[in-house]
Amino acid sequence: MLSQTLKTTIRDIPDFPKQGIVFKDITPILENHELCGKITDEFARVLGSRPLDAIVGIESRGFLFGFLLAQKLKKPFVLVRKEGKLPGQTVSTEYALEYGTAKIEMHTGSIRKGWNVLIHDDLLATGGTCCAAADLVQKQGGIVSGFAFVVELDFLHGKERISKYSSHIDSLIHY
Repeated sequence: MLSQTLKTTIRDIPDFPKQGIVFKDITPILENHELCGKITDEFARVLGSRPLDAIVGIESRGFLFGFLLAQKLKKPFVLVRKEGKLPGQTVSTEYALEYGTAKIEMHTGSIRKGWNVLIHDDLLATGGTCCAAADLVQKQGGIVSGFAFVVELDFLHGKERISKYSSHIDSLIHY
């Protein structure tokens, strides 16, 4: 079963990036091309019947499977990056962190009015960055039709936060 394989492949890195955090490291997954293919196929199976016009990937690990999925579903892939990383005109939003704020942005015009957009990231924790990405989609007239994650950390309740944008939230594994 895919979820069990993922759980045995993902590494726990204690005290990273700071004391008390157990980081879920997906890099061992990326070293296994067959497993990457299975992940992409599973996302495509789950999402394939939904009307989607574009896939948004959140910097940087959301680019990995988000791009593969967009290619498989033959949809445009839209980057959401940290402030100042995209050339040209951008639309941005600021959101709260544990201490302070951050800003993310996407190219203006990447999302067309009325488009159904899936937002992808590797991991759902508190949901703050996903909410900010959803705000960017809506600022451009898009509709957040769902979210997709490889990993969801249930104990941080991110799903509750992002569910105001869409009830379609798919995660391959849960901790």
